[in-house]
Amino acid sequence: MPVRPLNEEENPLSSAPEQSATSTQPRITSAAEVIAALGDRLVDSFHKEDLWLRVRTDAWKSSMRTLRDTLGFHYFCFLSAIDWMPSPFGRGEDDPTEPTPVRDTTIRSGYAGGDTRMQVFARVMNPVTHVGVIVKVDVDDTRPSLESLHDVYAGANWHERETHEMFGITFDGHPDLRNMYLPMDFEGHPLRKDFPLLARMIKPWPGIVDVEPLPGGGAEESADES
Repeated sequence: MPVRPLNEEENPLSSAPEQSATSTQPRITSAAEVIAALGDRLVDSFHKEDLWLRVRTDAWKSSMRTLRDTLGFHYFCFLSAIDWMPSPFGRGEDDPTEPTPVRDTTIRSGYAGGDTRMQVFARVMNPVTHVGVIVKVDVDDTRPSLESLHDVYAGANWHERETHEMFGITFDGHPDLRNMYLPMDFEGHPLRKDFPLLARMIKPWPGIVDVEPLPGGGAEESADES
C-alpha cells in the first residue's frame, strides 16, 4: 500500500534548538526522514499533531529497532492495544430497558488505517529533539501475536504483559507473560469488545447511584430553610 506523502515544510516534527556540534546523537528534523528510514516496512502514515506510522506485522521489531538505533528514539513511553470491533453489547450509555438500537458494526481503524480487528501501538521519543512517534501494527485475528520488544525497549516488558492479559495478544519471545492483575485461571480478556461487562448490561452507564446526603446538607435541612 503506498504511503501518503507528507510535506516536510508544512509538517515539521519538532522546533527544538539546533543540536550541539559536538553531539553524536542522531537528530530527526522531518517526518520524511523517519518515513525514509523505515522504507518498505511502512504500510501507511498520518501526520497531524503527532506522526502515526503503521508498519508491516513481520517488520514490527525491526522497525522499532531502527527507530531506536538509527533515528535516536531511545525513550519508550508506552505500549498497548485496541480492539476496533464495535461492541456486540452496545454502548455503555444504552438503556437495557429500551429496545435495542440499530448499531453500526463497521470496523474503523483510526489514523494510518488497519486491516485487522485488533492493533498494537507504541509511542517512543527522541529525548534530544523531543520528537515522538506512535507506531501501530495489525495483529492477526485468528492468532493474535507479535514479536516481543522487551529486548529492544526494556520498558515494554510489563506493557506487553498487561496487553497479553487484557487483550489476549501473545508476544513471542517474552520471558514471562504471567497475569499482573487477574488470576491465572481467569477466563477471557476484559478489554476485548466481546467481553461482557455485566454491570453495564444490567443498568445504563453510569447507572443510578445511591448517594448518601452530606452532613448538614440533607433534604430535611433544605425543607427547613424553605
